Amino acid sequence: MSSRVDCHVKVLDETVVERATRAGLDVIVYAPHFQRLPEIRETATRYSSDELLVVPGREVFTGPWSNRKHVLAIGLEEPVPDFITLEAVMTEFDRQDATVLAPHPDFLNVSLSPADLRQYRETIDAVEIFNPKHLPPHNRRARRLAEELELPPFTSSYAHLPSSVGVAHTTFETAIESEAELCEAFEDDAPRQIVRSNGLDRWLTTTAELLHLGYENTWKKAERLFLSGTEPTHPDHIAYDGRFDDAAVY
Repeated sequence: MSSRVDCHVKVLDETVVERATRAGLDVIVYAPHFQRLPEIRETATRYSSDELLVVPGREVFTGPWSNRKHVLAIGLEEPVPDFITLEAVMTEFDRQDATVLAPHPDFLNVSLSPADLRQYRETIDAVEIFNPKHLPPHNRRARRLAEELELPPFTSSYAHLPSSVGVAHTTFETAIESEAELCEAFEDDAPRQIVRSNGLDRWLTTTAELLHLGYENTWKKAERLFLSGTEPTHPDHIAYDGRFDDAAVY
């Protein structure tokens, strides 16, 4: 028995669930920006069903806004804030024995660089080799990095828009019915296939997602949302009890 997994979506509502089910997905990883783990987990539980498992994830923004490096974790037990150093994030993921994925590697200023991938090769469980937000050269570079470092691959829709769900997924040759089983599949390098659309749907998705990226990454939005110290995933937030003060970049 196999399982079709969209390893990274940013949005979750009834429309997303409907699209995922219609696309034949069995699992989606829900990892929205700038929400704390308890809220993500609660939302994932609310939208999970016998037909579709929703696994909570955290894509942590490490470093400053101008050079942020995204790292995706599954299987976290405790919240990890954004805008702390990459070293601190990886240390915390190790401490929690989380499953660590490298989304959209070496893409713009939002990703782990080749040097980062080499440095944390023993911590990273898989590298994304196809992302519909990428142009073909980005995907080819990501695939080369995974092959050179001998790191297992994955793909996702990386859906910031509901219409993107179903464009790409990873098919594991094993049944995945829980968060723990998904973590195990990644950590044990379970056999898998990368499945993606190459037709009109893919290019419409690429266009829409890149336009959304331009909106999402304005400095005005960053300043308004993330630098005041009161947002849920800011390291100064009371929820973190000062644990990450020394690692904060803002």
